[in-house]
This record gives sequence, C-alpha cells and structure tokens, in this order.
Amino acid sequence: MRVDRKRFCLVSSALAFAASLIGSGAVFAQADFYKGKTITVYIGTTPGALYDQWGRILAQHMGIAANYVYNRTKPDGLSLIGSIVPTLYFDQLVGRKEAQFDWAKFVWIGSPVQGESQMYMRADTPYKTIEDVRNAKEPPRCGAQGTSDSAYYLPKLFEETIGTKFNLVQGYPGGPEIDLAVERGEIHCRSFTIEAFMSREPYHTWRKKGFVRNIIQTGKKKDAKLPETPTLWELMDRYKTPEGSRRLASLMLASGQLGRPMMGTPGIPADRVKILRDAFAATVKDPEFLADIDKRQFDLDPVPGEDLEKIVKDVMSQPADIVARMKKLLGN
Repeated sequence: MRVDRKRFCLVSSALAFAASLIGSGAVFAQADFYKGKTITVYIGTTPGALYDQWGRILAQHMGIAANYVYNRTKPDGLSLIGSIVPTLYFDQLVGRKEAQFDWAKFVWIGSPVQGESQMYMRADTPYKTIEDVRNAKEPPRCGAQGTSDSAYYLPKLFEETIGTKFNLVQGYPGGPEIDLAVERGEIHCRSFTIEAFMSREPYHTWRKKGFVRNIIQTGKKKDAKLPETPTLWELMDRYKTPEGSRRLASLMLASGQLGRPMMGTPGIPADRVKILRDAFAATVKDPEFLADIDKRQFDLDPVPGEDLEKIVKDVMSQPADIVARMKKLLGN
C-alpha cells in the first residue's frame, strides 16, 4: 500500500462484479474495462479520520486529493477520490489560489451519508438554549482550528442568520484538542458533524454523564438522534431571517448535503460513470458492507451521484452578492 499523497490502491474485481449484477448489454462491455484493473483512490484527509475511514470502507467493498485528481490523473474512471472534506468549494468560490480545480466538473459517484452538523455546549454553562446565547451579556467561547474549520464558520453563520454572538478561540491543532479544552473549562462549545458526535468517544461518555447538550443542528429536518435540538431553519423562521441570509445559509450548508462524497476525475466517459454510480448503489445495499458499517457503528444515509451533481451545480451558480457575503464571513 502506498501512503504518499494519501492514496491507496485496490484490485477492482468486486467493482466489476457489482456492475455485472445491475446492468446488461453495453454495461457488461464496460464492466470488462474494469476487470482486472487497479483503481487508485485518493483520500484527502488525515489518516484515521472519519472521512478517511469512509473512503477506505467504500473502496474495499466496491472492489491533496482534489487538486491531484483534477490536474494529474487521466479521465478514465481509474482514479477516484474516496472521501474528501466537502467544503472545498468554499476555497474556489472565494478565490483562494490553493483551489486549482473546478468543483462543478468533478464526476460525483455517491456519498454513504449526509454530513449535517450540530453545536454542543457544556451543560453547566448558562447557555441552555440558542435564545440564551442571543441574550447573553458575555458570549460563550467556542473552539476552532482556523477560518476554514466548521467549528469557526458555523458559529459565524449562526451570528449572521439568527443574531447569536460567540467568542471564537482559534489555533487549536484539531478536534481532540478542542474537546480537551472544553473538558478543562477553557471554552464552552464546538460545532462539527452529528455523525462524528454520535460515533465515538469522548462523546459517548459525555452524553451518558450529561456533560454537554446540543443546542442547534443544521439540517432542514431534525436528525432522528437529536429530536429535541432545533434546526437552524426553524430558528430562521422564528427570528424572521431575511432572504439574503437564508440564501447564504443554503450556500454554506450544502456541504452537509454532500456528506462524505466519492468523486471522479472530470471527463470520465458517461458509460463508465454509470458503472461507478451503479456499483456505489449496489455497494450500499450489499449485506457484507452493511455488516461492516454496523460493526463500526457508522450511520448510513446514502446520496446517489446524480443528486450530488445537482447540489453542486446549484452551489456553484450562486449570485455574486451571496458569494461576497460568504467571503466576508470567512474573513477573506
């Protein structure tokens, strides 16, 4: 296994097999293209992170990343991004030079789960609800790594849309360090995905002990695991948020709908795209795959590639004034 450029390879006999189960005619012919070949899957996150784990699981069962795949791989369907942080389109929209890709041109294969977020708050603080945060004389302190971190931009978005105030403490190396700072009482809150909050320690123990409470979530409907936590959309209705701010929320929260996407090189022939999407659809129904994610206690809420493509096209066609507001919010 190669670890440079965060990539690993797999022999794709399982992928060809999946394709052969769900198609005929031309699909059988295209399955022959994959038979015996190696698909290289690029993982665009830290090894061991939940994005990394999802990419590896999908690659296994289907038998850097953005710039590298976009600019340096062939559009033959043999180079995929296994899982990547879906907010990378922020970089393109605000004009960061590091974004050497066109988000709308990637080929979208599917996502095993959506990635809506929540904010947790220490339960022993005065901030029991979002209303408490809105009315607080002293804003709660939330931890973040930097301006591209959801722990930073989600509190800023809440300020923009529903009038909350947060004191953002930046510079933490990562999520575990932020959580430790919360345990120490240095800060009060953090925003990140519901999936991660429900999937591992210290959050299992925190929930059992009532150490934190979830005060807001970002999905348009409540997550079944957080039935008492209000959504941002409910709160925007309550506080009569203007249309422009709602559009800003739609633009920035589209990343949650993208989840943990598997993507391909721009220009992959349409028949091979169909093979890959059909293989993804078969994989997320496969008993062995389902047993694997059940053992890991991962959620599964798959989004087909066609739906991801529609979300991306909408995101990348937002008017200039909304993009300008996002750029200002992110401090660019």
